[in-house]
Amino acid sequence: MKQLKDYVRNIPDFPKKGIQFKDITTVLQDPAGLKLAVTSLQKELVDLDFDLVVAPESRGFIFGVPIAFNTNTGFVPVRKVGKLPYETIQETYDLEYGSATIEIHKDAIQKGQRVVIVDDLLATGGTMQAIINLVEKLGGEVVKICFLIELQDLKGRELLKNYDISSSIVY
Repeated sequence: MKQLKDYVRNIPDFPKKGIQFKDITTVLQDPAGLKLAVTSLQKELVDLDFDLVVAPESRGFIFGVPIAFNTNTGFVPVRKVGKLPYETIQETYDLEYGSATIEIHKDAIQKGQRVVIVDDLLATGGTMQAIINLVEKLGGEVVKICFLIELQDLKGRELLKNYDISSSIVY
């Protein structure tokens, strides 16, 4: 029986020389791989009381929506600027080369709601910290953060040390 890690394809020197890109398209295209990925993320939520799943575009959506459906909770998208149709709040964060801004609808989370955040990859943690800031600005409480893959050498977990984090695969 294949393990989840067996479905991830490694692509050397992408997007630039020296990077070992972890490609999850091979997880997604195989029904058994996709099921294993969603199941591995969702098992971290057993017996956890939460109201919403929050996930960033685009790969976070892939895992966040089925988890919200399976746990009978709501789903809240976090998107790049200009993609959400209603009033939003924004958070800007630093990237390796420059910065980025994400946003969430200002009425997406009610004060006191318990939130699980789901994403495909934990690298430096900057994107996730920006998502946490948005959730907390709206009065939500982050009770768990689940990643499919964690790149341990990039130390993103250290930035997020005050939160309960799980990763299905750690490289």
